[in-house]
This record gives sequence, structure tokens and C-alpha cells, in this order.
Amino acid sequence: MPFAPGGSTDIIARLIGERLSGTLGQPVVIENRPGAAGNIGAEIVARSASDGYTLLMATTGVMSINNALYQNMSFDSATNFDYVVFVASITNVLIVAADSPLHNVAELIAAAKRSPGKLSFASSGAGSSTHMSAELFKIMAGVDLLHVPYKGSGPALPDVITGRVSMMFENMPGAVPYVRAGTVRALAVTGLRRTSALPEVPTVTESGILGYESLSWSGIAVAAGTPRDVIARLNREINAILAAPEMRQRLADQGAEAVGGTPEAFAEHAKRERDKWSRVIRDANIAVN
Repeated sequence: MPFAPGGSTDIIARLIGERLSGTLGQPVVIENRPGAAGNIGAEIVARSASDGYTLLMATTGVMSINNALYQNMSFDSATNFDYVVFVASITNVLIVAADSPLHNVAELIAAAKRSPGKLSFASSGAGSSTHMSAELFKIMAGVDLLHVPYKGSGPALPDVITGRVSMMFENMPGAVPYVRAGTVRALAVTGLRRTSALPEVPTVTESGILGYESLSWSGIAVAAGTPRDVIARLNREINAILAAPEMRQRLADQGAEAVGGTPEAFAEHAKRERDKWSRVIRDANIAVN
């Protein structure tokens, strides 16, 4: 798990790991290794034995953003991993503190234009989907926001709640409990349609930025060269977990949609996302040393 405990990827990893332990008949340990927008944990898996015993929670940032964003990468997400299965697609949600003066996207944009660079946004790390969602928003809304990166959503959310940072495009599973508890206010979701987890919250497109879409996602990857039969076994077991009605409902309650499918479909999805986010990084002139 290349991020800190408490974020959406961690939540999903633990839901999958608990059930996978039962189907495989052996313990599945969730090891959190946060830092560098997931690169530290991903590098550990890339350099692990190609035997299928070390799995990566492969996210949007790690698999489709970081190679374009970071100047000195120790691995290549396109060649150093074998794809196992697409686990979940996740809508992000734009949140502010419950007592924030910002009540909708229009007010946020107006405030940002009055004071360029004054409003700040937290992310779970440079290159994460929570970062790129904001960068895409900045481009399409024509605003300047200050980026404050953290080592995962877990450490970032308390500063959003207290108003130390102005906002965050948090993954839905991490944000939903705080929205429902009333400790943060949800302004918009980043998909093209509303989500059943927060049906009253409009999309960014509904809020005036037509065509805006930024989805986070996660899947399972292993070190390149892992035997095909091992990948097939993992794919089969995890697909069965994702197909269970109880699991699909658990994910839906968190604002995530179970996906599943073949390793090849997951690899193709990651490639399409690499193409999209590489363009955003280039257009926004973003670079991290």
C-alpha cells in the first residue's frame, strides 16, 4: 500500500486483503509504505521477486501520472509491472471545511480569481489523483491555487477539516465519512454523473465547468515477469471477490465502483490514463524533482 493508512486506497486494500486471505488460505498483510506520491512503495514491489507474493495497490498516480511528473524515476510503470486486475473506479469529491465561507464551485472560483494563489488545496502527494484533479480544475476554471502535498490522504484530511488548507479533491471513500459526519462540506464530485454515495452533491460539470472529469482508480499489479499462471490465479480470485454483491455494495457505499476484468483490460486502461494525464502535466507545466 504505497500511501498512508486512512485514505481511500488503504480502505479498499483492506477490504480486498481480508477476503483474499480467506480464498487463498494464507495471510494477506497490508504494508503501508507512503512517500513520493506512491513511488516508494511501488519501487519496493517493482524490485521484489517475480513470484506473485508481493502485490501493489496500483493507483492512478503510480501507474499513469508519476512517470510524466517526476524527473528521476527508479522504475517505469509501463514496463516494470505486470497487471493483474482493475479493482475499483473512484469518483473524487471537492471538499472544504464545514465552516468554510465557500458553499459551491462558483463561489470558490470567484474567490480564487479575486485573490490568485491565496486559496490552497491539499493532496495525498504530488502526482496523486487528488493533485491532478485540482490541476485539471485550475486549467479548466482558469484559476491559480496553491498546492500543499501530504504523504497520503490520512494526514491531509485533518488540515482540511480545520481549514488550515482551503480545499481538497479527495477520493470518495476517504471523504464520505467526514461529509456524512458534517466535519467537511462537499461542493462537487468529479465524475460526469452524480454518485449514489452522495446523491445531493452536484458534479463539477453541473457546477459550470463543462466536460470536467477526473476519476481515481486502483488495481493490483505485481513485479514484471511474474508467471502467467500466478497472475491468472490472482485475477480469478480477486474477480470473484469483486463480483460478490456484498463487496460491490461495500465499495458503492464508499463511493467506489467495483470493476474487475482481465489483466489486459487493466493494462489498456492504465495506458489511456497515462496519455491523458501526460497532456495535463505538460499543459500545466508541472515538474517534480
